[in-house]
Amino acid sequence: MNQALLEGLSDATGFVGGALLGFWIGRVLGLDVFDPAGYTNASIAGIALVGIGGGLGLQLARRWRRSRAARSNE
Repeated sequence: MNQALLEGLSDATGFVGGALLGFWIGRVLGLDVFDPAGYTNASIAGIALVGIGGGLGLQLARRWRRSRAARSNE
């Protein structure tokens, strides 16, 4: 598989998966990102969870790619 394509797909999958996980954790905790009342403290905390989840998912995808590359070099 083309290296750039693998990098792009794994980054996108990790980011979106992490952001979705952060979104649903926020929903379970009652932190609605799409609060009709506007930017309340709960909605801002939910937005932060989405951002943190996306960043963590991206980092996990990059670690997975590095470990895969290290195994193929051995």
